[in-house]
Amino acid sequence: MTGSPDNQKETRTLLGRRIVLGITGSIAAYKSAFLARELTRRGAEVRVVMTPSATEFITPLTLATLVDKPVHSDFTESVEKGTWTNHVELGLWGDLFLVAPCTAATMSAMVTGACDNLLQAVFLSARCPVMIAPAMDLDMFTNPATQQSLKTLSDRGILIIEPASGPLASGLEGKGRLEEPEIIAERVEDFFSENLPLSGKKVVITAGPTREPVDAVRYIGNRSTGKMGFAIAGRLADLGAHVTLIAGPVNLPTPDRVAERINIETAEELYEETIKVWPKMDAGIACAAVADLRPMKASDKKMHKDEFPDAVELEKTPDTLKAMGDSKAPGQTLMGFALETDNGIESAKGKLERKNLDFVVLNTLQDPGAGFNHDTNKVTVIKRVGLDTEMLSFELKTKKEVARDLVEMLFQIK
Repeated sequence: MTGSPDNQKETRTLLGRRIVLGITGSIAAYKSAFLARELTRRGAEVRVVMTPSATEFITPLTLATLVDKPVHSDFTESVEKGTWTNHVELGLWGDLFLVAPCTAATMSAMVTGACDNLLQAVFLSARCPVMIAPAMDLDMFTNPATQQSLKTLSDRGILIIEPASGPLASGLEGKGRLEEPEIIAERVEDFFSENLPLSGKKVVITAGPTREPVDAVRYIGNRSTGKMGFAIAGRLADLGAHVTLIAGPVNLPTPDRVAERINIETAEELYEETIKVWPKMDAGIACAAVADLRPMKASDKKMHKDEFPDAVELEKTPDTLKAMGDSKAPGQTLMGFALETDNGIESAKGKLERKNLDFVVLNTLQDPGAGFNHDTNKVTVIKRVGLDTEMLSFELKTKKEVARDLVEMLFQIK
């Protein structure tokens, strides 16, 4: 990436945001290509849904190339294979559903709940906020029916980006032009900066392994890569939380918008750094894979083969998670992780009680694709409910998707 540091920072403002971009049948659809590029340039992940009439103004191939994902324009993906587009999944995927351009016909369908194309089905399924940027001729825009549609949609919580004034396709001049892509992208940025559900929340998360030295080059550790913890830290930061990430030795970049990263090596260092910040936090997520044992005596030099002792005496390392649970104050929430080699339900429930957790996240090495050295994970969450517990199991997902599920559960985000 080239450019000044300020320009580089600007392109990262939407990192982590998921935007469903809806395109309807307007001559202004050509601007959607520039908008898609502008959103992705600023870091957003974009999926495009087009009405059939929109494909007459701009090709799906153009949009697919710009967002690097397939474009959806029909309920049926392949007649030959019998596959269909899951509009519910699209509606649940996004953090924002942005329709630009949005025609008078589409606005009317949104008001009445009509559902005769894929875009309208996604709109009706969407749980995320919806933003529209109308585009049409002057007389259509000023028509009382159109103005009533705008008012109704605004009253229902739909965010409206007013069209600009200027020359129109009909030859008239006036209000009705689709706002410029850069301005729409800025409005999207403003939305995310003003509407983050975890703004003001402080969260500490531990991630990665610890290394307990045997000598200057050898250590006791585990296979944790830190990917799960870093994915959770990134999702928390995306939603506005002030995140303190305490990371063991991993080869991972700090997720964007994470406020503070503290690097540690040993379980002792993890304990000291975590306990120092924990009293100031609203929530803690203990995802680190801590070595439970360490050598009682470690050499500060490399031992050679003839210097190896017959046995290495071990001792327990500090239990950071238990210390967090024991000192948990009213209003603080604590989530721990349990990695097992069997189904592990009873062991995880025991950990929930022993360490005074609110949630424990169980994953097992029995499940293919779960645990260490994978970009996917399969988890079961056990939640404390009064004197009882509730259990919810998820299918195999990417660790980014698991992170979304866990953060939504921890903070009860709808």
